[in-house]
Amino acid sequence: MKISPVPLLLLCLPSLFAAPTSAPAVSADSSGSHGFEFVRNIGGIVEYRLPVNDLNVLLIEDHSAPVLTFMVTYRVGSRNEVTGTTGATHLLEHLMFKGSKNFHAGIGKGFDTLMDRVGGINNATTWLDRTNYYEILSSNHLELAVQLEADRMRNLLLREEDRQPEMTVVRNEFERGENDPLESLDKEITAAAFIAHPYHHSTIGWRSDIEKVSIEKLREFYDTFYWPNNATISVIGDFQPNVALDLIGRHFGAIPRAPHPIPQVYTEEPPQTGPRRVVVRRPGEVGVVQVAFKVPHARHTDHAPLDVLAAVLSTGKTSRFYRAMIDTNLAISANAGKGFFHDDTLFTVNAMLAPGTTHQKAEQTLLAEIAQVQDSGVTPAEVGRAINKLLAGIAYGRDGSFAIAGQINEAIAVGDWTLYLTLLDKIKAVTPADVQRVAKAYLVEDQGTTGWFIPQPEPAAEPTRVGGGDECFGTGALARSDQRQMPPGSSRGPHYYRDPAEPVSARSTSRLAANLPRQPSGPPAPAGGGTLVAPKVQRRTVAGVDVLTLKTSIEDVVTIRGVVGAGDVFNPPGQSAIADLTAGMLDKGTAGRDKFALAEVLEQVGATLNFGTGSHTLNFTAKCLRQDLPLVLALLAEQLRSPRFDPVEFDKLKQQFIGRHKRQMEDTGYRAETAFLRAIFPDGHPNRPPADDQYLADIQRATLDEVKAFHAANYGPAAARLVAVGDLDDAAIDNAVREAFTGWRGGRPIPPAPKAAGAAIARLERVMMPGKTSVSYVVGQPSGLRYADPEYQALNFGTAVLGSGFFSARLLDIIRNREGLTYGIGATLSADTYTDGAWYIEGTFSPELLPQGVASVQRELQRFHDEGLSAEELANFKVTLTGTYKVALSTTGGLANALLNALQRGYGPEWIDDYPQKIEALTLAQVNEAIRKFLKPDAMVRVMAGTLPAEMAVGP
Repeated sequence: MKISPVPLLLLCLPSLFAAPTSAPAVSADSSGSHGFEFVRNIGGIVEYRLPVNDLNVLLIEDHSAPVLTFMVTYRVGSRNEVTGTTGATHLLEHLMFKGSKNFHAGIGKGFDTLMDRVGGINNATTWLDRTNYYEILSSNHLELAVQLEADRMRNLLLREEDRQPEMTVVRNEFERGENDPLESLDKEITAAAFIAHPYHHSTIGWRSDIEKVSIEKLREFYDTFYWPNNATISVIGDFQPNVALDLIGRHFGAIPRAPHPIPQVYTEEPPQTGPRRVVVRRPGEVGVVQVAFKVPHARHTDHAPLDVLAAVLSTGKTSRFYRAMIDTNLAISANAGKGFFHDDTLFTVNAMLAPGTTHQKAEQTLLAEIAQVQDSGVTPAEVGRAINKLLAGIAYGRDGSFAIAGQINEAIAVGDWTLYLTLLDKIKAVTPADVQRVAKAYLVEDQGTTGWFIPQPEPAAEPTRVGGGDECFGTGALARSDQRQMPPGSSRGPHYYRDPAEPVSARSTSRLAANLPRQPSGPPAPAGGGTLVAPKVQRRTVAGVDVLTLKTSIEDVVTIRGVVGAGDVFNPPGQSAIADLTAGMLDKGTAGRDKFALAEVLEQVGATLNFGTGSHTLNFTAKCLRQDLPLVLALLAEQLRSPRFDPVEFDKLKQQFIGRHKRQMEDTGYRAETAFLRAIFPDGHPNRPPADDQYLADIQRATLDEVKAFHAANYGPAAARLVAVGDLDDAAIDNAVREAFTGWRGGRPIPPAPKAAGAAIARLERVMMPGKTSVSYVVGQPSGLRYADPEYQALNFGTAVLGSGFFSARLLDIIRNREGLTYGIGATLSADTYTDGAWYIEGTFSPELLPQGVASVQRELQRFHDEGLSAEELANFKVTLTGTYKVALSTTGGLANALLNALQRGYGPEWIDDYPQKIEALTLAQVNEAIRKFLKPDAMVRVMAGTLPAEMAVGP
């Protein structure tokens, strides 16, 4: 088949990609000049320098919503560490929140407490080349962010009494990473690839250094690198430049530049003279092959061609690796990527092996695909699609002030913030000859380091249970994803609070907040001014589909969320996998196109379209540029209405599902949560997942006829909803939906689900998983509530005070911050959109700290139940929850999620505006009564998953 050249995307982002201009007018206030020198204005990003101390400042105005991001990037990362202090940058980042001269808990001005009380979101991350600290908050609180960051730049307390508990927190973060075989393999490969350069060690550091680095060494590190002339401040969002510069000048201007030159890394990696290999053997389910090649840094002219090469190899179904590895059932995933770093780095390819594939075969296939590019080159069509996918991904990644700040932060780290602007043109200029040239130059055997993860069989172990009740050991299919969910670098571990903007989970529950980064962005707010969302939402029925649209100020980008009533509750009796398999077949071809033709159309325009199954619904998500919305809606309808159901593709899909599910089984949190859900919900309840051996068997015995019958019975407009948010035109959407969905019939409404009979019976479950360095612990019960129940918000509010992702919440403040027992712990209500859900606490503990951690959780749980909240907690968290909720609504994804969730929970769009008022109206008596009424600590189920200490592996 002849493939025509692919036209390049024309991203219309004029506010960010204008030609360089002169400085905007910035006047001095009545107290005198702010003291800044204008440096340049490129593409709407205005750069200033404070001559008194060489502090660098970048400003980007966006007045579409009263939200901004304030970020300080220090040019110091793990590359600045040496043997004995690995991980010091990251540990110091944690200690930066323990207090400074004028802001610390001892005087009632703790950093996190002050942020929470203004509804702000704050955190930090550490990576190879930089450390960044940020606040996302209402515009009127900019001065607080400036004050806090300025004070801790040079006035950090750095006390030994803070280091000791924070060390164990960071050590648990290290242990959690070691639980993942792929992360462990990646660490070993990197250490083998770099023998001299400090990229040799990971950002988290070596365990012994984490444990033993002294407070004096940390102070020395702080005094070396934390100075204005080693930092860049970025302010993005709703602010006045004159005011921002005055505040920054006033609070940072008194800080001198470093009294010494900032040390620069001068170690260069010597030439590699031959291939290197490592092998990791440990308990696990899925084998991995990974090869890493030495390549240049991010400022190099070959960075963009290497980026395009990675996309050609592994992005999308038209990629080389997908066709050679995944489509042939050699692997369940295959990826390629180039590091975006200051110094020469690695280009990595990897494959997670499908059942039955040997490591040797996988490695040979990966290398053969690379050799094919080197020998025969790539086509213009391949390069065009790869460029469009990269450009669209960058555009989608700039949805809000925090997302923009994050991309600028990485550009600062590699040594040139203007790459945020210029990288797009560099990518557009890449040719097929460039791609072949860099493949030949860099992806060569002598520059490669190869690693194999070889899973070792786990010793047979029977589940143990103490107390009454049915057998509940086993795992379900919570997420069925083979992708690692890791933010860049290491952070101090933010969490989610469950609010209406949180996506409805992909299955009956989601991973607890403690394991996910909370990264809200700012701001495309609804167009037309004002603060209310609902009046700007357009709702109508088009071709039988419930359609909601909301135009915002973001340019070019549209986000789509939607559902069809085709989730797990509609599975045939005795078969737990049919709904999932049906969803999995949607992108495997339609009556009019095979899967590669479908993928080619989407990838030519850089659009994404994905499907996943929940407990009650098929969920779909899409992102595209404005001009491509009709095309994406047509493809959505085509895939929903007329899947091809090819028998060969069905057999491949079954093997992919088996491999991905086995990969999921390696995760301690997943195993603990699944065992917990099976313990608290009875057979037949929508929130009770199948045991994993049953689910794997159901996949294996499923037939294509069952999938076809499921599709015919359940796919239709009866419970279909589509929400679109962004730069859209209502008339164009209506025309596209009408053309694509007219004539679609059938489907089923979502059935009412009975509540679980009775409460859980108290008992302890132990899920034995050898070779794990961190244990997941869950304690909880059925909540007895659905989201729309009258008392739900009261219990949800109380749960947020106990264990939401805010660092002033009790569990984080006490068990993590004060006692230093865990990296992540939280409490949540979940899985309650359609039926009664679960209430639980989940945390992770090292095996040696597990007894103490369990005791602390039980103590705080009992105190929460017996004493409830205080009036001060009620007042403070009302501000915290309503403030951060509004910030979460400042992206197209946040708004789309909130609108869809409101409808699925039985409300209308007005719920988005009503929710803060509902929170404000809660009384202390209502919250404490809900806690006492619904929570029964003595009847709760406890689950431990991992390698348990001897004293907890047996007995009650």
